[in-house]
Amino acid sequence: MIAPVDGIIPVMLTPFDDEGKIDWTGLEALIEWYIANGSNALFAVCQSSEMQFLSVEERVELAKFTAKVTNGRIPVVASGHVADGIDDQVAELTAIADTGIDGLVLVSNRLDPNKQGAEIFRQNFDTLMAQLPKDMPLGFYECPAPYRRLLSDDEFKACAQSGRFSVMKDVSCEMGLLMHRVEMSKGTPFAVVNANAAIAWPAMQAGAPGFCGIANNYHPDLYRWLQDHGKNHPDLAEEMATFLVMSALSEAFGYPVIAKILHQRLGTIKSIHSRTIEYDVRERFWALDVVVDRLIQGTAHYRDQIKTLGN
Repeated sequence: MIAPVDGIIPVMLTPFDDEGKIDWTGLEALIEWYIANGSNALFAVCQSSEMQFLSVEERVELAKFTAKVTNGRIPVVASGHVADGIDDQVAELTAIADTGIDGLVLVSNRLDPNKQGAEIFRQNFDTLMAQLPKDMPLGFYECPAPYRRLLSDDEFKACAQSGRFSVMKDVSCEMGLLMHRVEMSKGTPFAVVNANAAIAWPAMQAGAPGFCGIANNYHPDLYRWLQDHGKNHPDLAEEMATFLVMSALSEAFGYPVIAKILHQRLGTIKSIHSRTIEYDVRERFWALDVVVDRLIQGTAHYRDQIKTLGN
């Protein structure tokens, strides 16, 4: 049986230079930052990576580079699943699978790109199951772009019972459905990892295995502390969880550029260039740099609090 992939899983950014080309030096530094800050696994070539704006060749190289730099220290899963036609999907996913990654993540809305319903979804699911490498662990991501397509119970069970799926990024954002899926996945390698910061701490307390949200680009170590030690320090955990929820709201202020501004401040990457966001985020969102200041200061504050506890 394949091993589940769970815990704190950053949805990786793609650094670009000012001309819009992938900054491989910055990406290597970013990978090292994720690992140094407590990540249990990495999710490469995802929406935060701006995968819809990358060529097939770039998606393949991103996955290959991430696997190479990580070098087995933690698992790497990758998607890059963006095509509409099923033949193109098979081609792009097969290419991603052959990059040295530990898991290949399917995007739920790609199996029903025209919103035709469960029958089309199942036909495309069966096609992918038949044509993707049998020895490659799979995942599912309910990516909200171009539309959020949640798995039904029957679709979820088909994944769990196949024995081929190791992780699901749950984007239901509903505690009841999340924990229902966690219960359905018991006895299988299919780990259901929450993507919503607002319910991250309650979900961990209820037994959901980890967190796979955009805020892991700010402070994955704080989520790792909540996961590993929060139950032993409930007062600090509740206080920190409030800070983390409010911090994650910054996604509305030009993400992923705001995360790139933070990493530019940290010295991880040089440019804040994005293919997704074409407008000037500082012009649209007034005092954006002050928001980033507070993100950095608040993160430092809670890191200091953790140090005083010795964990």
